[in-house]
Amino acid sequence: MNKSKIFSNFNITELNVMQNATLEAVSNFKDVVLISPTGSGKTLAFLLPFADLLDKDKTGVQAIIIVPTRELAQQIEHVFKQMATGFKISCCYGGHSVQIERNNLLESPAVLVGTPGRIAHHIRKKSLFLTKTDYLILDEFDKSLEAGFQDEMSFIIKTIQHPKKRILTSATAISEIPSFVGIKEPKELNFTTEEKQGKGEVFYKKVRSQVDEKLNALLLLLGKINAQSTIVFCNHRDAVNRISFELSKLNVAHGFYHGGLEQIDREKTLIKLRNGSVNLLISTDLAARGLDIPEIEAVIHFQLPLTEDAMIHRNGRTARMNASGTVYFMLEGEDYLPPFLQIVPEDEILLKKINAPKPSVWKTLYISAGKKDKVNKMDIVGMLLQKGGLKKEELGKIEVLDHSSYAAIKSDKIVKTVNLIRDERIKNKKVKIEIST
Repeated sequence: MNKSKIFSNFNITELNVMQNATLEAVSNFKDVVLISPTGSGKTLAFLLPFADLLDKDKTGVQAIIIVPTRELAQQIEHVFKQMATGFKISCCYGGHSVQIERNNLLESPAVLVGTPGRIAHHIRKKSLFLTKTDYLILDEFDKSLEAGFQDEMSFIIKTIQHPKKRILTSATAISEIPSFVGIKEPKELNFTTEEKQGKGEVFYKKVRSQVDEKLNALLLLLGKINAQSTIVFCNHRDAVNRISFELSKLNVAHGFYHGGLEQIDREKTLIKLRNGSVNLLISTDLAARGLDIPEIEAVIHFQLPLTEDAMIHRNGRTARMNASGTVYFMLEGEDYLPPFLQIVPEDEILLKKINAPKPSVWKTLYISAGKKDKVNKMDIVGMLLQKGGLKKEELGKIEVLDHSSYAAIKSDKIVKTVNLIRDERIKNKKVKIEIST
C-alpha cells in the first residue's frame, strides 16, 4: 500500500493516533463506533484496517461502505484507489448510470461504496448480492439518519447475513444507535472531545447590516477579506441562487453548490474549487461535510445555522491542520447570534465601497474524454506541454472522470493553449476542448 502518498494530505501525528486506535479497536472488537469531526482523516482511519482484512482469494463483495452522499462515495473510492491495495472497488450512487454500475458489478468488487437508495436498488434488481460480505462500514451515519435513509439502510443490513466486523462513523456523538444496525456494545473512539494536535486557530467575527442590506454587506465583506478560499453558507437554495446572480452581475468568479444541481455541474464546481479556478463557493449545508475540497480560509454564515451541529460542520471547513481561519456571522436588523454559540465574535467593520475580489490566476480546461476512453493524466500532460505550448508551472491540477477531464491552466495562457490544441486528438480520438464555464 502506498501510504506515504496518502498521508501527505493529512497531519501525520493526528492521523496516526486515530489510525492506530482504530486499527487496534477493529482488531479486538466486532463493533466499533468512531466519532471524529469532518476533515480529521477518519476515511483513512477506517479504510486502512479493513484493507488489511480483505482476502485476495475470496470472491464477492467483502466490504460494503454505506454513505449519505454521492460526493462522499466518490471521495472514498478515490482514496481507496490511491492506497493501491490491489483490490477492486466500485462506487454506486443516484445520478450515476445504473447500467455502468451493473456492468461493474458483474465481476464483484472486493469493496463497494455507495448511497443507501442505489445500493438497495441493485439488491432488489439482483445485480448485487451481499451474502459473502464480512465487513460493514456506515460512514457519516448521523447524516444518513438526518437524510431519512433508515428504511434503505435497514433493508441492506438485513441482507448481510453474518458480518464479522461493523464500524460506524459519525462527526457527532449519537445518543442511541438504531436496533437495525445490530451494534449493541461497541468499542467507542471519540476524537471530538480532546484538543487536536495541529489544529489551526479559529477567529470569530460578526457583521451587522441594516434590514434589506445584507446582500450588499456580503459583497463589501468579500471585497475586504479577499480570502484565497471562502465558503458562504446559506440555509436555502434560493439564497444561494440569488447571491450567485448578484456576483455574476459584478463579474466575480465563484461557484455555487446545492442539491438542486445536476451531478455533473456539482462535480465541475468542486473540481474548479480544488484546482484554484474558483476561490469562492456559495452553498447550502451540502458542502459542510463529506466533500473533498481544499483548505478554506474563511467561512461566512450568510444565513445563520439552525442547529449547533450545522454550525460545527460549517465551521469545520476552516482552520484545519496547522492553518488558521476566520468564521463570520452575518446579522441583519435585530437578528441575534445563535444561543449555542459559546463565544462573542468581534465586530467586523466594512468598507464603504465594494471592491471585487481578485480574480484567480487559474482557469479550467474541459476535455470530452476520460477514463472510459482510456485517457489518463499523462496523456493530457503530454498534449498540453508538447502541443499546447505550456511550461510545467503554467499547468495545474488535472482530474480525469469517466467521460471527461479537467485541467487547470494559468489564466493568461489558456486562450492561446485552446487555439493550439483545438483540433488535436487523444488516443487517436477527436475530442472537444474548450474553456470550462
